This record gives sequence, C-alpha cells and structure tokens, in this order.
Amino acid sequence: MTSGASGRRVLAAAHRGGNSVHALEQAADSGADIVELDVQPGPRLEVRHARDLAPLPLLLDRGRLRRGWGPRLHLDEVLDVVEELLPPTTRLLVDLKGTSTSIGAELAAVLERRGPSPRAVLVCGRHWPALDAFAGLPQVGVMLSAGKPGELALLRRRLADGTLVSGRPPAGVCLSHTLVDAPLVRELEAQLPLVLSWTVNRRTHLDRVLEAGVGGVITDRADFLRELSGVPAGR
Repeated sequence: MTSGASGRRVLAAAHRGGNSVHALEQAADSGADIVELDVQPGPRLEVRHARDLAPLPLLLDRGRLRRGWGPRLHLDEVLDVVEELLPPTTRLLVDLKGTSTSIGAELAAVLERRGPSPRAVLVCGRHWPALDAFAGLPQVGVMLSAGKPGELALLRRRLADGTLVSGRPPAGVCLSHTLVDAPLVRELEAQLPLVLSWTVNRRTHLDRVLEAGVGGVITDRADFLRELSGVPAGR
C-alpha cells in the first residue's frame, strides 16, 4: 500500500483495464481501485483504444496498424462482465475517445438505460464538449483530461473562470505524467477532489508523480497496481 506526499493512500487505476475480459480479470486480481476503459463513438459504443480507419478494415493504435475485422466488444457487454468480476467498490473510469461531441450523449443514454448502480462511474476525455451530456446523471463524476501544455493552460483557465461541466464542477482531472509537478498538484487539489496521472509505466515516473502528491496513478503495470493497492504478489 502506497501513500503519496499528503500521507493518504494513492488510488491504483488499471489503464485499459476494461478493454477486454482478460484485462478485467487482471485488474480484479491486482486489487485496482479504478478500472479505466476506452470507448469509441457509435450506436453501441465499441470498447477499444485503437482508431477505426474505415472504410479500410484496419485499426490504428499509437502508430501501429492491426486488422479490424472480426467481432467487436461493445460497452454493454463490458459492463455486464464488470458487474460479475469487480466488487461494487471498484470505480469505473470511462475515457471518451476521439472528437465526436455525440459520444457523451451516447454514453449517457447507455448508463441511463441500465439504471442505478452502487458502482461509482467516472467519465473523462480530452474533447471537453463531449463531457457536457451528463447533466441528467448527477451520480456520474465528470473529469477533464489534459495531455499537452496547451490543454493544461485551457484547463487552468476553465477552472479559474468557474466553468461548469454537465452543470456542476468537475469531479477531478486526468493529467499526463509529463505535466505533473508538486506546485501544479497543490493548485489543482485546492479546487478539485481528485488528480489522476496517466500513463505511469516506469519506476522513475511513478516515484516522481507520487512525490508530487497525485491522488491516483493510471498504469498498465500489474506490479504497480499491487504496490499501490497493497495486494501481495501471487495472491
């Protein structure tokens, strides 16, 4: 179990932990406090990080091409598995991908149709207009994401102006680890309940964001998740 600079336990968030059934099983085994999943625009909200290159049957993920034909995983399927595998105390962080404004409304419709759940759901994204679709779902925490200095500058300006998201203050922010330092975290935590940092996969990066005082770490590494959550290896 790992504490940050403030002395409180830092939340362990499984990066892409909901993007497949196997990833969900690993996230559950690691004791992750938060499971992140990526959704792409569309009527059924496909769960994947890779971008569709339609009309070509290909997917692009971080500069790598892969085949795009075959079955696709959809959000409803993932949410069903989440309820089976994860305790209700594990939060879900849904990352809205792309620049479609409609994706927020599509997600809100899915969550509203599925009805109330004891599980806390957070929504984040770098295309902030998509985050204004959750006014009718006050139980959903809406977080602003920033991955570049320009986005961070806009985020600070938005917070200074008191701009609401879905009719309420943001539930927190998700920041690239490259932006994180202690003064920034102190500034943001004075205004927001939660500061998460992504994607932290190196020990030096983990040590640095912990020293800066972030409230949670988003990582692909099971050993980091176990360390942060206090789950022993080989449980």
